[in-house]
Amino acid sequence: MNNSLLLILTRNPELGKCKTRLAAKVGDKAALNIYKFLLDHTVSFTKDLDVEKWVYYSESIWENDIWDQNSYQKKLQLGANLGERMLNTFQEGFNSGFEKIIIIGSDMYHLSQANLEEAFIQLEKHDYVVGPAEDGGYYLLGMKSLKKEVFHNKSWGSDTVLSDTLKDLESGSIFMLPVKNDVDYYEDIKDIAAFQPFLKPIKE
Repeated sequence: MNNSLLLILTRNPELGKCKTRLAAKVGDKAALNIYKFLLDHTVSFTKDLDVEKWVYYSESIWENDIWDQNSYQKKLQLGANLGERMLNTFQEGFNSGFEKIIIIGSDMYHLSQANLEEAFIQLEKHDYVVGPAEDGGYYLLGMKSLKKEVFHNKSWGSDTVLSDTLKDLESGSIFMLPVKNDVDYYEDIKDIAAFQPFLKPIKE
């Protein structure tokens, strides 16, 4: 898949600066540890994916961290809001000659390498691939040509993002992946076994 590119948006894992909605319930330290766990998990299901991979940092590029420079090209997010930042990453990818580009975040516990492989396969047959999130947003977006409208006039973080995005894409063929949940709130993880070590002090 040498014409395929995976974009991964991450936040620099710093105390008090990541997973703030989760931190409101579990505290800054637990939220940071949970986010680091999710970053490690994202590496685990992307590192062997046979596509080009670019990691976009929110604040600054960290040289010696979990993202192996032999597998991931490191870049910095640019833009005033999430829409602008995503648009700029897609623009850079298409300008570099990639024909199939997929973007994900780094807070998905239920995403797998097989899911990503399926998304790239479906992108060969469809114009767009969308992974709908339970909260009314999306956890994955793939396209074969840049549709700028997708990144404008959205209330990012609200439950209308998915429906508004699908309206922008309705002129093309869309493949919908299964609905999944990303990790934003305590309620998203409170019943998942893998997160219990982080939550144990809170429950005691």
